[in-house]
This record gives sequence, C-alpha cells and structure tokens, in this order.
Amino acid sequence: MRNRPLVPLASLAAVALLTSSCGGSPTASSDGGDGNSSEATAATETYDRFNDMSGQERTDELVACAEEEGELNIYTSNTDMEKLIDGFTEEYDIEVNNYRANSESVLQRILQEDGAGYYGADVFETNALELGVASDEGLLYPYESELRDSVREEGREDENWTATRFNAFVVGWNTDLVPPGAEPTSFEELAEPQWKGRISLEVGDVDWFAALHDYYVEEQGMSEDEFTDLMTRMASNAQVAKGHTTQGELLSAGQFAVTVSSYSHTIDKAAAGGAPVAWRPADGEPVQPIVVRPNGIGLVRTATNPCAAMLFVDYELTGGQEVFTDAFRIGAIEGGEDPLEGLAVFPVPERKLLEDPDTWNKAYEDVVANGQALD
Repeated sequence: MRNRPLVPLASLAAVALLTSSCGGSPTASSDGGDGNSSEATAATETYDRFNDMSGQERTDELVACAEEEGELNIYTSNTDMEKLIDGFTEEYDIEVNNYRANSESVLQRILQEDGAGYYGADVFETNALELGVASDEGLLYPYESELRDSVREEGREDENWTATRFNAFVVGWNTDLVPPGAEPTSFEELAEPQWKGRISLEVGDVDWFAALHDYYVEEQGMSEDEFTDLMTRMASNAQVAKGHTTQGELLSAGQFAVTVSSYSHTIDKAAAGGAPVAWRPADGEPVQPIVVRPNGIGLVRTATNPCAAMLFVDYELTGGQEVFTDAFRIGAIEGGEDPLEGLAVFPVPERKLLEDPDTWNKAYEDVVANGQALD
C-alpha cells in the first residue's frame, strides 16, 4: 500500500536541477564524485555486516554497537516521530536528534547537504516519492532482515528503503451535512451536479490522481478522454484546499460536505476526537478503489551512526507499529491489523511518477484548472 505529493512532484523538477548542479553523485563534493567517501565506506561495511546476520546474535551485537555509538540523527516528515523516538529511547541508551519538516523540505535538505559534503542524517524517513528520489540519487543503502521480509510486498519494491506504514486516500464526509443513506457511493457520483460546490480536492494529490488514472484506464478500460472528463467534472464541483491537515479541519468545520482524497487516519483521528466526520458508511461500503501509498525509512549511505540507524529501522518495524496503530495509521507488517481488509485498494504508481513528474503534474493541474473554470 503510502504524507503528501503535486507539491512533492512539483519539487522533483527543482530536485532534478539541484542534483545536476551538485554533480549527480551522492558523495560528489567530498570524494571527487566517485561515490566512495570514507563515511560511505564505513557505513556500508557496517550495514553489510549486520545484513549478513540474523536472529538473537544480530540483535545483541546491533544493540551493543548502536549504544556504543550513542547517537542517532533522523531526517523525517513524519508527524508521529516524537512518539516513535520516545519509545525508542525508552528501550535503548541512544540520544536522538530529530529534524522534521515537510517531505519536500526534508528531501531538499538531505540532497543539499550531500552535495556540500556534509553528512547529517543517519536515516531518512518520509514518503515513498521522496524516498524514491533519494534512492535514485544513491543516498540510501539496502536494509535486510527477517523484519523486512515480513513487510507487505508493495512496501519493499525498492531495495533501498522499506515501508513502515501506509497512507490510504479515502472519500470522507461531514456527517452533519451528509446524513446516513446519502453518502457518496462512487467517484462517478461525485462528478454529478448534485455535488456542486459540496466537495473538496487537495491541490497536491497528483499521486492519488495518477493512481485513479491507472485504475480507470488500465484496469477498467476507460479511455483517456473519458477519464479526463470524469476528473474535470469532479473538479468543477470542488473547492480546492492545500494540505490534508487543513482540509480535514475544514471538513470537520463544515466548510464542505465531502473530501475526495483525505487520509483515512486524518478522518479516524478527528472522529475519535468528536468531530462529525466519517469515511465508512454505517450501512454499506466506502467509495472504492481506495488509493494506498507507502511511507517508510531508508538507511543513509553516509551515516555516521550506522548501527543506530539499523536499530531504529528494526524498532519502527516492531514496537513502532503500535505507535502507528495508536495514531490510526495502517501498519506495514503482513498479517497485522488492516482496516482496509476486504476493500478494493489500488497503489500509487511511484515509479511512473518518478520517471515523468512533469507530465503528471501538468495533467492534474490542467484537470483542476479546467474544472474550476467550469464553475
């Protein structure tokens, strides 16, 4: 299955310029561009040693090594990171330094520091698209363990990072404005005139858009023109919001009746706090397909604390899963609690978006702009 890209995708063009200006190699500035800095060599040798180990021997030696390092530097966009750090530091005698910003900013920081020959991060923890960029730029290194083997298949497609949780894009509604029995049943319905002015699109949800494109065109046989028409009509019914958190707050406040691509955990958390919102009808099924996107973590190739980095990945895939469950997020481990079980889900086409971000950005921007022009 996957915190936010159009803004991430829009930033990928800037990232392309950034990486080209930095020489294109993850360690270009300090090692002449050959990718073999002393930092990278030391870290990868450590990673390889523990990747070849398993069981209690691996755990014991990794904990001893990590606590000897005594420090861990995390770059993340994860809003639940402080709770993860609290759990980690309760178990291990390791000081954690946490830099958190939105996913685009975190990616640009790690790229810029790398280009300058400064290696500040031990782990990079964020969204799939940004992890994919870092992987393609050679900043990350494979993590191997029995724990990774237990992650759902769609969360370990890139060998250089591992999903620790998934975001699910769902159709949510304000229960004061949409009474029981009147909930939307499909995206096609949300493009109809009765929803005029009552729904909301998020300006950055190009990954959700690309997933729906592949579902309708490649899986359901819809033509490109038919899909564009569907999405344009939906956009013509919509108010456009920026940011899922803001959008969720506006939905709770009744600024619109329906959001077409909220995160399930945003809706669930608000509902648990007493807000009049839901994404599952009391009687019936939610709008499907539900688009899913992995978020995860990668070992930084030039980490100065590689043992602590590996231990933190282990933690996110064990005790950290409870933190995600408590935050209404969808965990990464196969066989774990899955609120989407039995529902039709469809993944974000990450590789397609990484390879051609400009095309997908423009397609979604055009749909939103053209739909708003019909208002």
